[in-house]
Amino acid sequence: MIYKKPMTFLRSFKCDRFELAGSLGDLGTLLPIVLSMILINRLSPTTVFLSFGLFYLVTGFYYKLPVPVQPLKAVGAIAIAFPGEITEAVIGASGVIFGALLLFFALTGLIDRLAKLFTQPVIRGIQLALGLVFMKKGIGLILDKNLFLSGGGYSLPNVNINLILGVIVFAIILLLLNNKKVPAAIAAVIVGLLAGAALGGVDGQGMQFGPTPVRVLSFSLHDLWLAFIMLILPQIPLTIGNACVGTADTCATLFPDHPQLTKAKAGRFALTMGIVNLVTGFFGAVPMCHGTGGLAAHYRFGARTGGAPLMIGTLFVLMALLFGEAGFKFLSLLPNSVLGVLLIFAGLELCPLIKSLKTNEEFFVALLITGIALTAPNMAWAFGIGIAADLLIRKLKIRI
Repeated sequence: MIYKKPMTFLRSFKCDRFELAGSLGDLGTLLPIVLSMILINRLSPTTVFLSFGLFYLVTGFYYKLPVPVQPLKAVGAIAIAFPGEITEAVIGASGVIFGALLLFFALTGLIDRLAKLFTQPVIRGIQLALGLVFMKKGIGLILDKNLFLSGGGYSLPNVNINLILGVIVFAIILLLLNNKKVPAAIAAVIVGLLAGAALGGVDGQGMQFGPTPVRVLSFSLHDLWLAFIMLILPQIPLTIGNACVGTADTCATLFPDHPQLTKAKAGRFALTMGIVNLVTGFFGAVPMCHGTGGLAAHYRFGARTGGAPLMIGTLFVLMALLFGEAGFKFLSLLPNSVLGVLLIFAGLELCPLIKSLKTNEEFFVALLITGIALTAPNMAWAFGIGIAADLLIRKLKIRI
């Protein structure tokens, strides 16, 4: 169901159980990257969750829509893969560079010129590719023999407990997806936390309350160069296509008559991401963005207003300041399979958007991008080739 009725200011911030459920819908994308970077790259849990929480609060108040806050996926993947080179300082430097670039794009109007390259077939290809990537990653998490991202947990010979739990949680969400009393995402997270605790997620882990250390970083020229070459160059095309243009398009698709669509534009998204990352990078936070997949996840599980970002943002801030290391370990209780199921349903929300395309030429471009994105190591290749093919087809008036 797509939102069509204009909303008053007060109704822009609903904080009921459905908004809460929707706010949890993107945990399948956020937690695997964030928890892995805290564990592997040794980031401060308080710095990371406080940054996400404050950005979510800013996002909710400003856009009044369930716009997500996510970790940069290319940055996260590379940082996790190369922890010896990608230190806390390099990650912080990447946030500062990323923020500065986005501010430049937004304030000069360059982002609007770049956005014109991302036509609807290109955007639909990006959305379909992300949807399928989410589903593939979700299935991988469900099939993983490890119960938790950090390892550990109980096991039985020749029995994949993670898979069994994933099937159970998938069935629960499917049964509750349209339930008006018990939101599906809340039920899935509660079942996941209880199962995680019962299956050994807290064994041998101390629970230290209070904030973990937060400090201001300084960057060497080597840190800045490494951040730019290894982290930012692969990320920028993905950010423009997905976090800026794709998020704006998905907002317009899901909320066609919403008065806040005047703000939900590619340039505004670049501006908010730029300001926040430029500041939080100096504290060693995980670089953050918006994203069409996160928006679909929030929407899929019930979020319709700015109340969802406010609720998850408040939760992250409280966790960062009051619980610190304990809050990080609490979230680590969510089994891989539960995160995987949330990812699958987020992907299922994105994939059907391709049906708005009408011509064979549009489908060709979208499917070309999807096919390349699923096989190439960097989605930027898919965007570049797709944009080139789209320009060529339109310029030469090719018919397929």
